[in-house]
Amino acid sequence: MQLTQIIIAKLIEKDETVTRHFFFEKCRPLFVSIINNVFSYPVDYDEFVNELYLYIMENDAARLRQFEGRSSIYQWLKVVAIRFFIAKRSRMIEDVSKEALLEEQGGRRAADEGPGCDTRMDLGRLLGRLTNARYLYVIRRLVMQDAEPEEVAKELGVTVPNLYNIKKRAIAALTKIALKEFPEYETGI
Repeated sequence: MQLTQIIIAKLIEKDETVTRHFFFEKCRPLFVSIINNVFSYPVDYDEFVNELYLYIMENDAARLRQFEGRSSIYQWLKVVAIRFFIAKRSRMIEDVSKEALLEEQGGRRAADEGPGCDTRMDLGRLLGRLTNARYLYVIRRLVMQDAEPEEVAKELGVTVPNLYNIKKRAIAALTKIALKEFPEYETGI
């Protein structure tokens, strides 16, 4: 059995050691290149891998089983990843653009309301500094709009557990921005 066939078999078996080594070491240069060329905003490597892994492994690894060996596994994975993320990015950009327009209109209303709107303006400013479009979308939908997780997961084409992972990373990123932007939050002043 060829090495590629062994790797694919181990991935299908969900062998954790092989999966981690393959996606986080062997494919890292390839995936970093795809991230840099497909996205115009920062994308978390772990999130990228998680999304791609879920995509190729859904329906009992149906996509991965389609690999026929006519090219290297890396070339095949490159094509699959680029097609998947370009389609996903297009959906995300459309959704985030609509959300940004609504947020901008809401921000104008908050500014027009005068004093007492500082919290909303601070939040708007923090969200404006969040460069990851997916994180921004998840925070707006789950936290600000109180949307159902199942609904948001469906909108993003991810599972609910994956959505919670995205939310956790989004809140961590927003917290980091808040502590940098407003140091008084860290000291509680």
